[in-house]
Amino acid sequence: MSEEQHTAEQQDSQKDRINPADFKPGMTVRVHQIVKDVNAKGEEKQRIQIFEGMILSKKGKQLENARILVRKIGANRIGVEKLFPLASSNVAKIEVVKKAKVRRSKLYFLRSYKKRLREKQVAKV
Repeated sequence: MSEEQHTAEQQDSQKDRINPADFKPGMTVRVHQIVKDVNAKGEEKQRIQIFEGMILSKKGKQLENARILVRKIGANRIGVEKLFPLASSNVAKIEVVKKAKVRRSKLYFLRSYKKRLREKQVAKV
């Protein structure tokens, strides 16, 4: 199988896996990101690094240009933000941890906001 067919299959499987409409601002998500490390011998290894935080904004409706901005509070109460393109091959999986009730589509005010958001009550069927 050629590399072009292989990458086309990867993109098709990724389109099935990640849908931009599933993610909304206010959700706390766990993003599994593939990181490539090079050791002292020059060998390249892959590992999965998890980044858990709240989605502040979502841009783009189609998968090709959709991206989410995720913010977490790191060590020593320092905020860390990362922009994740959903069509990137470095994003292995995104899982939703919880949902918060919000009224805005861009939650940039949370950078200086001290109170916590209320968790959305999800009706169990």
